[in-house]
Amino acid sequence: MADDLIDYRAWGVEFFHRAVTEERVLRGVNALSGRPIDFGPMGVGPGRLVKVTATGQIGTATGQRIGDEPVSFHVTLPVPLELVIDLGMDKHRFHADIEVPLVIAAHAREDLAIVIDITPPTATQVKVGLQAQGLRAQLMQVVAGVEGELKRFVAKYVTKELTKPYLRDVTVIDVGAAVERAARGVGPTA
Repeated sequence: MADDLIDYRAWGVEFFHRAVTEERVLRGVNALSGRPIDFGPMGVGPGRLVKVTATGQIGTATGQRIGDEPVSFHVTLPVPLELVIDLGMDKHRFHADIEVPLVIAAHAREDLAIVIDITPPTATQVKVGLQAQGLRAQLMQVVAGVEGELKRFVAKYVTKELTKPYLRDVTVIDVGAAVERAARGVGPTA
């Protein structure tokens, strides 16, 4: 029995590695999965005369552990969108494959809680792959500045979602309270 004992510091490190896993982090991030994203019409390009409308939903996140102190992960949130660019007389359709990077770190808090910190994306970190339908649509891609607007909008949208109560509630794991509940169940019951 004494052979399997470890010191407190090693126990804490092992606890974090087992408690904060890639699967659990992705399960938490995937609370965003399926959330609709709809915006527009939004003016883009010179004079903002060109109008862009987009619809889609947040996809299923993927990720991997990137660090141990703190336990941290790089997660990619896919956001496929269908776009319509309205020139007034002509409409062009695009498909956008957007990737939103998130860095997620787990920290220990003094009251025996695990706090999950999600770094919101910036527009420059968001990756956009646009697929235009037809030659004229490919030219519009450059003229309208669609890519930059999409990056800004999606970064702002995801940042706003990260502050909502349904997601904030899963970013604190109260280990102390769980231990207390378990301790109340120990011993004879009347």
